[in-house]
Amino acid sequence: MTMALTRWAVLVLSFAHCAIAAGSDKEPGEFKLTLGQYQLGAGSQGTDLNLRWRRDGRTLWLGNYRDGDFGAQWRAGWDEPWTLSTDPLLPVQLLPSLQVASGGFAGGSLGLQVGAPFYAQFGIGRTNLKPYANLNFDPNDALTLALGWQGEGGRQLSVSVIADDRLGTGQQHHHLSLRWPLPDSLRLSADLLHKQGQGDAGAVNAWGWSLGLDGREWFGRLARDPKQNFSSRDAWRLSLGRRF
Repeated sequence: MTMALTRWAVLVLSFAHCAIAAGSDKEPGEFKLTLGQYQLGAGSQGTDLNLRWRRDGRTLWLGNYRDGDFGAQWRAGWDEPWTLSTDPLLPVQLLPSLQVASGGFAGGSLGLQVGAPFYAQFGIGRTNLKPYANLNFDPNDALTLALGWQGEGGRQLSVSVIADDRLGTGQQHHHLSLRWPLPDSLRLSADLLHKQGQGDAGAVNAWGWSLGLDGREWFGRLARDPKQNFSSRDAWRLSLGRRF
């Protein structure tokens, strides 16, 4: 574990140097390619390769995840904000998403966001309960409540709760999330996570976090996720990628 984390630290520092050096006047493209490496405890590792396309808020993505315990799974998805009201005093957006995966999995979510720059968001997610490599790490069959603020230059601050309302596990994720611009066209993202509820091996009550650094073209994120997906595995996750 120590050697793996040392290698990851070197990769993160190398990425930070590249992100700063890559700052240029060139605008990134509509595609984003991300490689994720997961250390899942007890010598187990996972990898995730994900390609996303985004234009005018619409996102399509295709990915492949694999680890020694779960196996391999292809995944694809779509999400897009639909504007219901452009009233400057009370803008309203509908936030639908769909996901499918090999092995017969299907799922989706529907959210409603009201207000700007201060906003409230309500959502619900549902799946067909088929096996799925859950890489958003929040309960999928759940209700969501978020309160936040969006400022100029991509500044964002939010608190959110994602709570299982279907399977009777009492699983909840509580997030405090921040996005903030930095000099040299960089952006910091941070997320503090608290999770509680019934897991695979008993009750879970744990804290996790993630830190990310985005440049114009390159980006990366390091996360610590104890009891990932309410399993017995304490995970480290490193994601690096490029926009083009």
